[in-house]
Amino acid sequence: MIPGYPFAEIKDRLDDWRVFNNMVDSPYYRDAIYEQFSPAEYERRYDALRKKMRSRGLDCVIVPGGPNHWSFGGGMLWLSGHWEWHAMANYVVFPLEGESTLVYSMGGTHIEATRRESAIKDVRQSRGGRFAEVMVERIKELGLDRGRIGILEVDPRFHDYLPVNQYNALKEALPNATFSFESGFMHELVYKKSAEELQCIRKAGKLCEDAMRALTARCKPGVTEYQLKAAASGAILDGGGDVDFAIIGSTPMRSPAMIFGNPRPSGRVLKEGDIVIMELAAGYRGYSAQIGSPICVGEPPKEVRRFFNDIVLPGFERMVAVARPGHHLEEMRDAGRIYREKGAQSRPIHVHGIDFVSSEPHIFTDHIQAEEYERVLQPGMVLVIEPNAVTADGMFGIFFGHTFIITDGEPECVDGYPWEMTVVR
Repeated sequence: MIPGYPFAEIKDRLDDWRVFNNMVDSPYYRDAIYEQFSPAEYERRYDALRKKMRSRGLDCVIVPGGPNHWSFGGGMLWLSGHWEWHAMANYVVFPLEGESTLVYSMGGTHIEATRRESAIKDVRQSRGGRFAEVMVERIKELGLDRGRIGILEVDPRFHDYLPVNQYNALKEALPNATFSFESGFMHELVYKKSAEELQCIRKAGKLCEDAMRALTARCKPGVTEYQLKAAASGAILDGGGDVDFAIIGSTPMRSPAMIFGNPRPSGRVLKEGDIVIMELAAGYRGYSAQIGSPICVGEPPKEVRRFFNDIVLPGFERMVAVARPGHHLEEMRDAGRIYREKGAQSRPIHVHGIDFVSSEPHIFTDHIQAEEYERVLQPGMVLVIEPNAVTADGMFGIFFGHTFIITDGEPECVDGYPWEMTVVR
C-alpha cells in the first residue's frame, strides 16, 4: 500500500501542505489519456533487467533518469514510462523480487498526475528532494538492507551517477548493504528495440519531418534563427512529442563562416542568399529521432549546389548503402573516407546509435566507440547517419542526417523528408 493520506479523508484540508503533498487516491486527472506500452512489453523489460541483475549478483538496482540530453529519462523512463524535468534525476527502486517503486520529485497534484501516467503504480514523493531517504525506506521494506545494490548511471554518455548527497545518505542509512556503480548497464537492454519501441522511433521520425517542413515554411528574409526554432519546436509539440534539441544556424552562401548549425539559435536575421543548417531531435514517449537538411534562402551559388551534389549527398548515401544486418561498423567508418578522397573534410562524427537519444555505437573518422556485441549491425538497432561534410578551408559545411532502423533488408528511414537541398524563394 502506498504511504499517504487518502483523499476522502483530507479533501477539506488541502491548504495544509503536509497532507496535500502526501495525498493518495484522489479523483484528479481521472480523464487524462496517456499512451501506454502493453503489459507484455513491460514484462519483457522487467524480465530482461532481472536476468542481467542475476548475472551481476545484484538484489536490487537504483535506476535513475534525468531531463538532460544524454539521459532523456534513461532507465527510469524505460521502466515506468515517466519522463521528468523537476530534478537532476528521479529514481526507480527495482528489486530482484517484489514490486518496484518510482521515487518522484513532487507531491500533491503533481504526483497524482504522475501516478496516472506511470506503469509503476507505487509512486512516492521525494519529500523535498530527500530521494535517498525514500529509497532507503523502500529498500528496508523489501528486506534488502543487507543486500547487494547496484547504482545505475543517470547519464551513460558522461558516466555521471546520482548526486553525492544522495549517495552519502544511502551509505549512512544502509551500512550493511553493498553498493556498486554499474557502468553501461542499460545499453545492452535497449540498443536493439522491440516492435513497440520501434513504433515510437517511427513516430519521432514523423515529428522530425513535421519540424523540418514547419522550419522550411518559416525560412524567409527577416526571420530570426530563434523564430525558426519556435516553428520547428511547435510542430513537434503539436504532434504530441518532446523537443530534445533544435540546433539551427544561418550564414551567407557567398561568404560562409559556419560548418554546423548553432546549438544556441541567435537573433541573427535571415537574408536573401543565406543557407540554414540545422540538426533537430524530436522525442516521442522517450524515444528520439534526428534529422538535418540544408535550406537555401534563394537560389544557391553553383559552388554550393556542387558541394551538395558531389560531396554531401554521395557521402551520406555511401554510408546508408552499408547500413544492413551483418555489416561491420568498420565498413561504415570506411565509407567516410569519401570526403578526403574528394578533397574535402568533415566533422569527426559520422554515425551514432539511438538508445533513447544519441548513444553508442559512435563512428568517427578514425575510430569506433562500441561494445563488442553491437559491432556487427543487427535488426532492431537504430542509427543516425549524420555526416557533416566541410570544405577544405574549413569555412563552410553542410550537416545532412536522417534516422534509420536496421531491418532484415534495406535500412528504414523513419522520416519522409526528401534527400535534397531545399530552396525557398
